[in-house]
Amino acid sequence: MSWPRLRRFALALPLALVAVGVLLLVNEAGFNRSQQAVQALRQSHAAQEALDQLMQGLLNAESGQRGYLLTQDERYLQPYEGAILAIQSHLDALRNAQPAPAHQQDFDQLVQLVARKLSEMELTVQMRRKDNDEGWRFVLSTDVGQQDMEAIRKLVVRMSGRSAQQVERGDADIHEALAWSRIGITLVALAALLAFHLYLRNSQALRAAHEREQQVLERERERLEQLVRERTASLSELAHHLQQVREDERAHLARELHDELGALLTAAKLDVARLKPRMDPDSPESAERLQHLTDTLNSGIALKRRIIEDLRPSSLDNLGLVASLEILTREFSERSGIAVQVRLEPVQLSASAQLSASAQLTVYRLVQEALTNVLKHAQARTVVVGLNAYPGHVCVQVRDDGRGFDAQAGAAPTRAHGLLGMRHRVNAEGGQLTVSATPGQGTLVSARLPLAQAAAAH
Repeated sequence: MSWPRLRRFALALPLALVAVGVLLLVNEAGFNRSQQAVQALRQSHAAQEALDQLMQGLLNAESGQRGYLLTQDERYLQPYEGAILAIQSHLDALRNAQPAPAHQQDFDQLVQLVARKLSEMELTVQMRRKDNDEGWRFVLSTDVGQQDMEAIRKLVVRMSGRSAQQVERGDADIHEALAWSRIGITLVALAALLAFHLYLRNSQALRAAHEREQQVLERERERLEQLVRERTASLSELAHHLQQVREDERAHLARELHDELGALLTAAKLDVARLKPRMDPDSPESAERLQHLTDTLNSGIALKRRIIEDLRPSSLDNLGLVASLEILTREFSERSGIAVQVRLEPVQLSASAQLSASAQLTVYRLVQEALTNVLKHAQARTVVVGLNAYPGHVCVQVRDDGRGFDAQAGAAPTRAHGLLGMRHRVNAEGGQLTVSATPGQGTLVSARLPLAQAAAAH
């Protein structure tokens, strides 16, 4: 990614964080201010309510007092006394609802005026109870109570006006906090949109860079795969060439052993045959040594024949694949003591559909290697070798009833090279090798090889 894109990406994240921080601060400040304004409004409403209740209590007390003074009926004293008790509770409520110390002076003055008014009413009531008519009438005629009541009304009006002003200030504070919150949220939203725009541009740039990297990686992967295919083809060709060279060397060595060593052993055996009539028949020791030499030469000839057949089966060239496999399985059964069942079909369907010489050698070596593995590792009692011809291909199978192995985990290390060699031989002929095994249930080695015309098409 280029430096300008990195710089824009580095700018978008701090901008988004700053926008979120500013939004939180604006909301918190607006909440605190609104909470304070609501608290002030609550106190103002409580003070106004206390003032209203106080004036109502004073009026109720004054009405009860006047009624009692005029009628001397004790029933008027019940609302009077109830109003007196309520006035005190209203004063306590007003004291708790005072929003600021600046209102304390008005409150103290109000308390004094209320106390004077209550004292005046209590004095007249007591005089009326004592039948001092001149006294209570004189107190009423002085208009002191009316003046106190008028002063209380003025003071209550002034305090109510202050409460109303406080309510207006609270409303203004709330509206101002809401306005600042709207402005802050709008600014933060714009900043968030800007950050989101930068994020989208950076995301597109990152996506484009990622796609370019994926294209580069895809081209590199394709190049590496092509290189691997070329190297694999080269190695397969080299391995096939080495395998062919190995078979050629084995065939050459087999011919040399057959010609040179066979000639020497045959000449030695002829010399022994010429010497035998000339030996003294009365010398049993000479006859015994001569017989031992003959047996030794016969064993050497048999060993030479077995080595030659292992190097290059002559029966494959002279008798064909089916006969060679029959000879191979019979000798394996005689040598190992393992019963071998053969189910062989001719593999030459027509002149144009038959196994090539190299494919026949591959089938022979596959069966030979499979039987060797059975003898070394399988601990089997019976082996079944099958060869079946189909239109276009030939199938060869070697099945045993031995201990098997875990095919999912792969072949054992002691068998791995043999199986790999089989697979390479079959693949080199354009065929396919399959190995199926289950622990305790034996192993099946199966190969499918195309006939000559199918192999050419492949």
